[in-house]
Amino acid sequence: MTYTTTAFSLLLFCTVAARQSAVGQAVPPRANDSTTPLHLLKPDYPVPYGQPDVSAVTAVLNRVHSYLNEVTPMQVVDRATGQPITDFTTFRPEAIIKPGDYRLTSYEWGVTYTGMLRASEATGDPRFAEYTNQRLTFLNGLIPYFQPQVTAEPKANTPLRQMLAPHALDDAGAMCAAMIQASRAGGVKTNLRPQIDRYINYITKKEHRLADGTLARNRPQPNTLWLDDLFMAVPALAQMGKLTGDAAYYDEAVKQVLQFSKRMFNPQKGLYMHGWVEGMKDHPEFHWARANGWAIMTNVELLEVLPASHPGRAAVLDLLRAHVRGLAACQSGSGFWHQLLDRNDSYLETSATAIYTFSIARAINRGWIDGLAYAPMTLLAWNAVSTKVTDNGQVEGTCVGTGMGFDPAFYYHRPINVYAAHSYGPVLLAGSEVINLLAKQSFEINDSSLQQLTQKR
Repeated sequence: MTYTTTAFSLLLFCTVAARQSAVGQAVPPRANDSTTPLHLLKPDYPVPYGQPDVSAVTAVLNRVHSYLNEVTPMQVVDRATGQPITDFTTFRPEAIIKPGDYRLTSYEWGVTYTGMLRASEATGDPRFAEYTNQRLTFLNGLIPYFQPQVTAEPKANTPLRQMLAPHALDDAGAMCAAMIQASRAGGVKTNLRPQIDRYINYITKKEHRLADGTLARNRPQPNTLWLDDLFMAVPALAQMGKLTGDAAYYDEAVKQVLQFSKRMFNPQKGLYMHGWVEGMKDHPEFHWARANGWAIMTNVELLEVLPASHPGRAAVLDLLRAHVRGLAACQSGSGFWHQLLDRNDSYLETSATAIYTFSIARAINRGWIDGLAYAPMTLLAWNAVSTKVTDNGQVEGTCVGTGMGFDPAFYYHRPINVYAAHSYGPVLLAGSEVINLLAKQSFEINDSSLQQLTQKR
């Protein structure tokens, strides 16, 4: 036998042996219906799926707090020089509150103050409540200093004009509700009652109304109802009822909810239109997400303090349940809701998603709706919102302040901006109520889907 023949025979032997060895080893089977439980394959979710960890939720709230505490200073400065003003015995016309990223007296910040209070309750961390208590004390202390300027010119562009001369529900309602809640919680040591009364006086006696007493505006058309105005009035009225024990405030709050709803709630869709105009025969229904958020949060905040014996409570509760059903049908597969709720080609929006997260979680926690049905979608919504909170605590994906339109392009193309203040309070509220939900309920992954357990383990 030649060397070449021997080498060939050896090569052939090794090749055959290798093949036999490979046959003897475990070869991973091809994934198919017979070899693999395909229903357990990991989906490609666009946001985290499953039960969030309380520590992770708290971390999101902490980031928001740290950011806001840094960018909303409590200081009066000279407008021209930027130098601090510390002598408040004589008013200086150039005095302003040191500009930060956000205004301390806006309705968005009224929601933020409430969100901080709720975050403190949920986490046990006093820093959140201190944020609210310190700033409300700061603002209240400036009233004597700025009062003469605003009295002389009620429309003056001054830092406390919204507080001292409110001329819209936006100026009054959310701040009023926050002040009442802060006062009731006992953390504010200054007397906020005169300012609370100023706000309530505007809401009850000065805001424009329809003939039947429904709160209205004369823009963009005469006698227009803005769905937003439910939140800009009703929670303050409800909180005033709780503060004073005067049932007339509860009656007025329920009246506004029912009269808005009979004109603006679509029971077939379970959604509210954004605007209603008394002179319009046909009403284009634009179901703007954040306005629907203000509406559902209004009903949640009203039910929170409305006495169980109040004759209007059942009707408000029915509206809440119908609205939750309508919203649930519109949630996207990413956990967010669209800018126009029933138009899936409109963009996904953060502030409304955060408001729905809070409101539905609160309704579950209070036993007003079924957690088995709605808790999984609520946690999905929180997981979505959490992806929009940056490492430095800013919230992305928020629609800027929005008027009222009667064409789709107006809503489709509203800008989003990280400095739109509307998300910060809702994110704090949402995270706080999710923490409460996780404390009350247990969840598990069953056949790949998140399920609430019928009994907490």
